[in-house]
This record gives sequence, structure tokens and C-alpha cells, in this order.
Amino acid sequence: MERQTAIVQELPHSLHHQFDIHRFLRRETGGRLLNRNDQRMILTTEDFVVGFQQALEEEVGEAAAEIMYRCGFEWGKADINGFEKRFRTEFGKNPDEMIGGFVMEMWWWPLQAAGWGSWEYDLSHQSDGLIFVDLYESAIAKSVGNIGKVACHYYAGMFAAVFSHLVKRDLSGIEIQCYSMGEDFCKFLIGASKRIQATQFWVREGATANEIISRL
Repeated sequence: MERQTAIVQELPHSLHHQFDIHRFLRRETGGRLLNRNDQRMILTTEDFVVGFQQALEEEVGEAAAEIMYRCGFEWGKADINGFEKRFRTEFGKNPDEMIGGFVMEMWWWPLQAAGWGSWEYDLSHQSDGLIFVDLYESAIAKSVGNIGKVACHYYAGMFAAVFSHLVKRDLSGIEIQCYSMGEDFCKFLIGASKRIQATQFWVREGATANEIISRL
């Protein structure tokens, strides 16, 4: 999502890590908006994001968070599968044959170019079964503002799906710190389902990210 509307008509063939919406999107006849991977895109306002979030919560209550998480999970599965196909076409190799950091940035940069924010991931605790992701400029949290609770359930599901695919085992995800809680950035934990369930209780009890990490 992005508020800017000036989109170039010509698209370079080799952009790689170019986080620039003007080189990432193109308009076609009839107003169709496509990215460099020929995926259909839409531009939305913050009001749309807020309205969608509020309408879902009003309709299903507390179940809204789980619905958004599952939507994010399915989004992540589809996105990482599509990425791997594009990666093999462009580089002639499978992603697991390349340097991991390069692969992860290649996967994320189209999402950053589309307005989903920038990220940092931490694999230093992977031996303990934990992966952390810091997200800056979350499209969801920046839209809904300070609501006193975590808001980025779509991202949590997406990160869970992508890292599950990469490590080849089932993982779950949860947001443990959010811009919508007055924090500077959002933080996510990805790990085994049992550990995420325990973390859900701590989040509901109001534990901070540092408190949760120390307990883990």
C-alpha cells in the first residue's frame, strides 16, 4: 500500500533490491496496476485500512485477530512459493543454494517497495527454536495509530508461513510489540506452536517484549 500515485510506465528488467515504488509499479490500459512480477496491485488509503480492521472486529469480535492471522498465513504461503519460482527463473538456482541473507532480502524488497515497511530478522536464537523479526513502518499499525494493543496480525501470519517454508517445519507467529502500543517499531516472534501459545497468554497479560524474551 502506498499513498504516492505517480507511477512510471516503463519497468526495468533487473531491479533486485531497489526499494522504489516509481520503478516497481506500472499502469496499464484501463487503470490496471501491476508490479514488476506482473502481480495485480491496488493503492489504498489509511482510512480503508482502519475501516476494514474496525469492520472485521465489529463483526466477529475477538475472533478478528485469528482471522487476520490466518489470512496473513495464506498470503505468506502463496508469496514465498511465487518468489521461489521467480528466483529460479532469474538466477537458475534454488533459493537454498544461495546465501540466506541475499535470498531473504530478495523476498522482502517487493513488499517494502509496495509499502509494507522495512524489516530486520534475527536468527541468532534459532538453535533455541526462536526467530525474531523487527518491522518498521508497518502499514497496519501506522494506519490504525495508538490503540493500546497489537494490530499486525497479518504480518504475524505471513512471517510464520514464510519461515515455516524455509526451515521446513511447522511454525507459528505472534506480535509481541507494536507501534500501535506506542512503541517505535513492531516485533514478532516465530517458533513452535506450544511456545507461541504461552506467549499469547503473556501478551494478553500486558508483558513487554523484553519480559517475554527473558521468560522464553
